[in-house]
Amino acid sequence: MTKTGLFISFEGIDGAGKSTHIDGLAAAFKAQGRHVTLTREPGGTPLAEKLREMVLHDAMDALTESLLIFAARRDHLQNVIEPALARGDVVLCDRFTDATFAYQGSGRGFDLAVLQQLEHWVQGSHQPDVTVWFELDPAIAAVRLAGARVPDRFEAQPVEFFQKVSDGYAARAQADAPRFVRLDAAQTREAVWQQLHHHFVQRGWLNASAA
Repeated sequence: MTKTGLFISFEGIDGAGKSTHIDGLAAAFKAQGRHVTLTREPGGTPLAEKLREMVLHDAMDALTESLLIFAARRDHLQNVIEPALARGDVVLCDRFTDATFAYQGSGRGFDLAVLQQLEHWVQGSHQPDVTVWFELDPAIAAVRLAGARVPDRFEAQPVEFFQKVSDGYAARAQADAPRFVRLDAAQTREAVWQQLHHHFVQRGWLNASAA
C-alpha cells in the first residue's frame, strides 16, 4: 500500500457519533486544497457493498462473517484505497480492520489468531496512518441508538456485546498506541470536533483556522 497519500480510519461502537465528524474533517481537508476520498467498511466498492448487505443482515457463523469482511476489504483496498493514496488523496474510511478485531474478534469471540492471519494476507503490515477511536460507554451509545432507525443484526445486540466490542478496541489501541487518537465521545458534538481538529492541527495536517 503506497504512502504518498494520507489514510485515516474512524472507529467506534454503534452510536459513538463517529460518522457525524467524517464529513467535517473531509471539508477541513478540502478547504486546504487536498483531494479527499470518503469511503466505508464493509463496503466502498460495488462488490464490497453487496458483501456488506450479507454481513449486516444474513445469519452466518463467525468464520464466514470474517471471510466475507476480509474479501470485501481486499476489493476495497485494490480498487479504492490504494489508488487514492497513490494519487495523494486523503482517504477517510468509516471503519477498517480494527473494527473486525473488535466486532468479530472480541464481540463475537472469534479466534484472534485467524483474524491476524487474514489481516496479514489481505493487507500485510500496512495500517492507517491514524485511527480515530470515538470512545464511549456502551450504555450511553444504546440510549443514542434507541429508536434512531431499524437496527441491523449488529446494532440489535445487547449492551454486553458492545462492552466486549469496546474492550476489543481498547486492546487494539493498547497494542498500537502511536496510531490511535482516542476521543471522549461522551462530550457534545462541538467538543468532540474540537478534540479531533486539535489533533490534526498538532500533526501539522490542518491549519488552526480550519475549525
